[in-house]
Amino acid sequence: MKVVILAGGLGTRIREETYDKPKPMIEVGNQPILWHIMKHYAHHGFREFIICLGYKGQVIKDYFLRYAMLNADFTIDLQSPSAPRIHNRSSEEWKITLVDTGPTTLTGGRIKRIGPYVGEEPFMLTYGDGLADIDLRELVSFHQSHGKLATVTATQPQGRFGGLHLSADSQVMRFEEKRKGDGGWINGGFFILQPEVLSFIQDDSTTFEKEPLEQLAASGELMAYRHNGFWHPMDSLKDKQALEQYWLTGHAPWKTWS
Repeated sequence: MKVVILAGGLGTRIREETYDKPKPMIEVGNQPILWHIMKHYAHHGFREFIICLGYKGQVIKDYFLRYAMLNADFTIDLQSPSAPRIHNRSSEEWKITLVDTGPTTLTGGRIKRIGPYVGEEPFMLTYGDGLADIDLRELVSFHQSHGKLATVTATQPQGRFGGLHLSADSQVMRFEEKRKGDGGWINGGFFILQPEVLSFIQDDSTTFEKEPLEQLAASGELMAYRHNGFWHPMDSLKDKQALEQYWLTGHAPWKTWS
């Protein structure tokens, strides 16, 4: 099953990092968040990727064009036009299709544009800025079990604030750590879609999270896979710092690979 990654947005809420690169190229642990996402999928056996490019897409193209050389030892003769001689290549076993889906195209339009590359098979879809420890094979099994057109991963993000428990006379009885969500579920990405879903998308101006998903839900064709484990977006500089801290401590929950 192919994996489609949306990597073309502007990333305006983390402009400190996206001035000269697209959001999925922001680094965590000296590797782009895009790499972390792909490593997770590959760990579960999904190694064929279609990346939807937009804003500063050339940065992503350059990264993968140079990836093999940057992850290998090689000998180069500066006085010879011959290609470098590669030693100890350690590149990933990934097949990657990079597709320019337009600088201002919305999420639905980007998905619509990669239709020829996914063909008539179901495909996985995620955003290029979120990390999780989802069991992707279990997600696939769930999708196959219900027979609907689409599956979205539902998650409960960590609460932003800790809580106070007060007595009737306003005495603070105890503090409570940040809780996961407030009982509500949100769209955590990590979709599986049947190719028929593309017919729900009109054009480049379509936001996938609006009309297409709303129509799928209204027609009873959208199911939610509940993920109770780790999930963390990178929407702000604070998010980046939090993910970096996870990585530096050696306890990054999304690092499912060895």
